[in-house]
Amino acid sequence: MTLYGFHASHEQIDPGSLLAAAVRAERAGFDAAMSSDHFSPWSERQGESGFAWSWLGAALQATRLPFGVVTAPGQRYHPAIIAQAIGTLASMYPGRFWAALGTGEYSNEHITGEAWPRKEVRNARLRECVDVIRALLAGAEVTHDGLVTVDRAKLWTRPTETPALVGAAVSVETARWCAEWADGLITVGAPHEHLRRMIDAYREAGGRGPLRLQVHISYAADEDEALRIAHDQWRTNVFAPPVCWDLELVEHFEEAAKHVPPEAMHDVVRISADPARHAAWLQEYADLGFDEIMVHHVGQEQDEFLEVFGGKVLPQLRGGVS
Repeated sequence: MTLYGFHASHEQIDPGSLLAAAVRAERAGFDAAMSSDHFSPWSERQGESGFAWSWLGAALQATRLPFGVVTAPGQRYHPAIIAQAIGTLASMYPGRFWAALGTGEYSNEHITGEAWPRKEVRNARLRECVDVIRALLAGAEVTHDGLVTVDRAKLWTRPTETPALVGAAVSVETARWCAEWADGLITVGAPHEHLRRMIDAYREAGGRGPLRLQVHISYAADEDEALRIAHDQWRTNVFAPPVCWDLELVEHFEEAAKHVPPEAMHDVVRISADPARHAAWLQEYADLGFDEIMVHHVGQEQDEFLEVFGGKVLPQLRGGVS
């Protein structure tokens, strides 16, 4: 049976309120949760960006949910530090933590002052980071000279069981490449045919582990309000790669989104005031073969979303009365 999780969006919600929302999500009946990991939001209106790794420790302690995070080792984070963070959380909360590794976005990584590499170089750098992280979690002492440098690193605190390192992908090509090294795949909502091609590419290349999908939704009791929320909070997120990877500052996203009309939001966000419609959309994604679907309500206020999805949407997906 497909699991349905709560996505914790640090770019939009302050850490304390986000922790309270995660607790409410568990009480509402969500099976799991995942966290973003950004240094910068996508817009002034979002206005937050707490440190995910500090928050994850609190969230794992405050709930019994399994948690994941999507992170980007190689520039903002040294891979040995990410290995240490993964190892510590997995040691404290066995079987409840996974990390998805991706190549990142310049809006977060430019803070180091380093140049932003071409995508193929970022892929190669990530592959080196994966090998370093796996070796450290396995107990090896690691020295590495390449696109990342590691000098005699060793993790002294390690989990009994190595947590899953998941591949983050938005293209068919990247999904196929992730099959070489990942313990699962995570992607974002897209047209069904594209998602089918990604799943097929990953599995046909030998990809193992669960398939996860992050879905952006906007719910309000009024249809116009649901659309207003989506346009206010998420119009800077309508841009496909490479634009979303390569823009540098919040001001750049704001300028790019200046003329995005409200109706364009339907291309990237599932928007409806009807809980049954949301349940049908999520069921369609489950039918594609996703093992876990992480639901991200793009509004900053989460209470109404959690109440309605817990009371009406999740029961319908599980065969109960909506």
